[in-house]
Amino acid sequence: MAHSIDEIDRRILRALQGDASDSIDTLAEKAGMSRNACWRRVKLLEEAGIIRRRVALLDPEALGLGLLVLVLIRTKEHGTDWLEKFDRAVRSMPEIIGAYRMAGDLDYVLKVRVASVKDYDRFYQRLIAKVPLQDISASFVMDEIKETHELPI
Repeated sequence: MAHSIDEIDRRILRALQGDASDSIDTLAEKAGMSRNACWRRVKLLEEAGIIRRRVALLDPEALGLGLLVLVLIRTKEHGTDWLEKFDRAVRSMPEIIGAYRMAGDLDYVLKVRVASVKDYDRFYQRLIAKVPLQDISASFVMDEIKETHELPI
């Protein structure tokens, strides 16, 4: 059975998206409820799979990964074997921080984090060695205007 989200759940979720490290007391205060009631709500949201996990957001620049690349892929292959090989390749490459199967002209878009264009080239060489691709192009992000993981709830 799907969990029905009410306004209290939405306040909890908005607060957690802003800072998941808040104590349960702070979270309860932000949601306008008691500590125990808030804790129970959070547990229900976790059990329902609405809260998948809590993570720390890291600064890529501070870690030497300042180059974000959008990799645009077209392929002739769409068979099960190719798809499994592509899936394994994507999951095995930590530089890929997002991978999306697309409708329309492109088949896939990858979000890749690396330190430099030279590092991107090394990534590219490893990727094409793992899986055959018809066409691949890269767009280097010049300015990140908006980057968020917060859902509009």
